[in-house]
Amino acid sequence: MKSEFYIDSEDFSEEDKEKLASALCGSAEGDVPLSLEILIVDEEGIRRLNREQRGIDKVTDVLSFPSMEDIRGEELLCEEHGDELDEEGRLFLGSVVICEKRAREQAEEYGHPYERELFYLAVHGAMHCLGYDHMTDGDKVQMREKEEAVLRKMNLERK
Repeated sequence: MKSEFYIDSEDFSEEDKEKLASALCGSAEGDVPLSLEILIVDEEGIRRLNREQRGIDKVTDVLSFPSMEDIRGEELLCEEHGDELDEEGRLFLGSVVICEKRAREQAEEYGHPYERELFYLAVHGAMHCLGYDHMTDGDKVQMREKEEAVLRKMNLERK
């Protein structure tokens, strides 16, 4: 069964949160709704997080902070994660932090709209929170396929 998603973000409109949540539906299997926090910060904010959390003192485009490990491809079941559910009965996957300036710069660099880049970074972070990575070529291909499938549902695929 496909898990539903809920996006918690003060930086996305209700319409954009619903658009992203709907597109992410099907990215994970399970019997529990999933939640994801998304924050948009300035360059200093993401640099500070990168320095404090990863020991890398530089600006980056997106950081992900998964709440669980080793869940890639796993069925997320209430009976296994019941103790980790929030007040609404959702399983918190983690937080995604996006640098607005870097997203705008990359959109211009890649020649596509800011909206496409912003959603790409949100989806990329969501995939990390679902346990996907791009450390090996095989992992990178699998993660990119998942990302593009979500972006396709949003009509934001690569042109």
